[in-house]
Amino acid sequence: MSVLVYTESEKGKFKKAAFEVASYAKAVADQLGTTVTAIAINVSDISELGNYGVDKVLKVSNTTLESFNASGYAEAIKQAAQKEETKVVILSSSTNSKYLAPLLAVGLNAGYASNVIAAPSNISPFTVKRTAFTNKAFETLSINTDVKIVGLSNNAFGLIEKSGNATEEDFSPSISELNVTVESVDKASNKVSIADAEIVVSGGRGLKGPENWGIIEELASVLGAATACSKPVSDLGWRPHGEHVGQTGKPVASNLYIAIGISGAIQHLAGINASKVKVVINTDPEAPFFKAADYGVVGDAFVVVPQLIEKLKAFKAQQ
Repeated sequence: MSVLVYTESEKGKFKKAAFEVASYAKAVADQLGTTVTAIAINVSDISELGNYGVDKVLKVSNTTLESFNASGYAEAIKQAAQKEETKVVILSSSTNSKYLAPLLAVGLNAGYASNVIAAPSNISPFTVKRTAFTNKAFETLSINTDVKIVGLSNNAFGLIEKSGNATEEDFSPSISELNVTVESVDKASNKVSIADAEIVVSGGRGLKGPENWGIIEELASVLGAATACSKPVSDLGWRPHGEHVGQTGKPVASNLYIAIGISGAIQHLAGINASKVKVVINTDPEAPFFKAADYGVVGDAFVVVPQLIEKLKAFKAQQ
């Protein structure tokens, strides 16, 4: 009857989201008076999970699941939930988890709440708070099914370390031949991904061209941040579409979002509104982004950003 958590990984290593959902699962388990079981797919070292409240890890080693496949992963998690007789399954709100969650909900005949931002306010009925209307409002809802699936919004709960060790158990779910197979995956290397980033530095048409993107990348490097861009920038081919953030691109829920030369179209603001602190640098004091920002600088990015980089480097040198 333990709480089951799916811990996302890449190339055999856990993502930051894995530790956040484990922390959340521990909080739910404490409310229910039970333990936390995690399912880890093709991860060799699972020892870190014990530091975030996980009591037991079901280790899956399956070559069929080397690359993410929504139906295959959903089937593995479903069988783990049935084995553990769990009533609560915790996922992240990553793109991959949002793909597999509906399949898992059907397989377990479960209710599913996405973009949850806090621990349950009540256990009976099971009541959670989530964002709605592209992060413009909050919704409180109850999941009334026997099995419940919770999708935790990124950076909503944080990492809560616990002292403990997780036991390991080999688990071999029965996975039939998949209808879709992955031939290859091309990803940028040595860069912080937007999904995992606590800080995102984003640029718009105010940068005037791709040749000026160096100041975005340098600021991101100093801050240990991911780089992103507005839709017009990716449409113009200045930056890859994988960096496009907003309602029509990748959603951002970072702790700090810095927008440089971005006016703030409603679709962009809707996609980054879940970020905790928003900073805008723009020459136009009437840019819509200033109304949504926590901090704003009216100025030329080619003057402001190099000075900001210089100050940050000097500050870090003193640490």
